[in-house]
Amino acid sequence: MSFNRIFTLAVLIAALTTACDSKSAPVVDEPAGGQSGPAVETIDFELPMLGGETVRLSDWRGQWVLVNYWATWCAPCRKEIPDFSAMHDARDDITVLGLAFEDTDVEAFEEFLIDYPASYPILLVDVYAPPEVLGAPRALPTSFLVNPAGELVETWLGPITSEKIKARIDGDQS
Repeated sequence: MSFNRIFTLAVLIAALTTACDSKSAPVVDEPAGGQSGPAVETIDFELPMLGGETVRLSDWRGQWVLVNYWATWCAPCRKEIPDFSAMHDARDDITVLGLAFEDTDVEAFEEFLIDYPASYPILLVDVYAPPEVLGAPRALPTSFLVNPAGELVETWLGPITSEKIKARIDGDQS
């Protein structure tokens, strides 16, 4: 097969894969007040918190939000919890949301959090129906950084430190 045919086939496969991945498409909010102009792409989802209350990502508009998929069996996830808790507690402009991505009962999460306490909200994810705007994580941990306007600005697959997150936020002008 010639290089041009291989290249064309690779481009076609990439285009079809991207077009079929509807789970990564953001929710689009229209501008407030009926203003004309382009719509602002924001993401939002609704999940129950550990403890029962249902919350939306948009409840934290006006703050930077780190959305972190994790599981109790994930060693790098365990390492991130105290680091993310310290960042969440130290910065009024940053909220961490822990998305518990594991098919287990609430009691297992509560017991886990005794040994690995998180100072930020823990949201429970149905592993068979994760938030459509995020989809199922390809790796654990996976973290998403959402700016104060509600726009997804960064995605990290694998472990990340609070220092890298703060550097991204403090270096961002949006």
